[in-house]
Amino acid sequence: MPDSVAMATTDEILSRTTFREALRAGPSFDLSALDPRSTPAFDGDKEAAEELMTPLADRASDLQEMLYAESKAGGNRKILLVIQGMDTSGKGGVMRHVVGAMDPQGSEITAFKAPTDEERKHHFLWRIRRALPSPGIVGVFDRSHYEDVLIVRVHDLVPEKEWSRRYDEINEFEAEVAADGATIIKVMLHISNEEQRERLAERLDRPDKHWKFNPGDIDERAHWGEYMEAYQAAITQCSTEIAPWFVVPADRKWYARLAVLNLLDEHLAAMGLEWPVADFDVEEQKARLAAT
Repeated sequence: MPDSVAMATTDEILSRTTFREALRAGPSFDLSALDPRSTPAFDGDKEAAEELMTPLADRASDLQEMLYAESKAGGNRKILLVIQGMDTSGKGGVMRHVVGAMDPQGSEITAFKAPTDEERKHHFLWRIRRALPSPGIVGVFDRSHYEDVLIVRVHDLVPEKEWSRRYDEINEFEAEVAADGATIIKVMLHISNEEQRERLAERLDRPDKHWKFNPGDIDERAHWGEYMEAYQAAITQCSTEIAPWFVVPADRKWYARLAVLNLLDEHLAAMGLEWPVADFDVEEQKARLAAT
């Protein structure tokens, strides 16, 4: 699709409000009031969203390449994209359809599972620091340090006195990361209890989805209310000016993917990236090449 057509289509379907504005969690954000089937900043349907994905991904990929090129010329800027959400919220789809559109040499995905024995010997941010992106890279966290104020809080894995002070530690850590040149994009994929039930049921009904099913996911559903309280607390206490939270309604998978792609695209565009100037005489090198 030509760029002019793609941008005209985008302007017609996307609302005047940017995704960054529409999805940012402000001081009065109330997770329980957000409709997981809503589509903030977008007035189209699934078909329209899918038509927009390719041109938007191409633009984001071009910007990503500029970020990578900037680092080769000595730049220190990078992106940290954090993806959080309940099981079946669509994290895998975002990795495939959004992050998968990026150039592999300029992006890295780290999936944080339960801490290993080695990781438990260290501060909870130890393994996170080791996975931070280097200059020029779009680093993506599939789950993150927020597990230490989510599942840890819900299941009382450490005393409340310990997990409650982690909010301030996280804010200080993210301020350090931002000061080191990182643009932090924190996304919560927000699905409803009913939608999760349907997605788990689909995994049980389809043999090709059995590998994705974890019986423990049903156990976790018993703690749904506690998880929502934990997410509300994490968003309220850790949505800062430097590293705000963006909450994406995720009952419609196609919208969630479009929203995350737009968030990435908008943040990259806001960086004012430019191709680095050649550190050699271009015309001289052209002449040398022509002589070979």
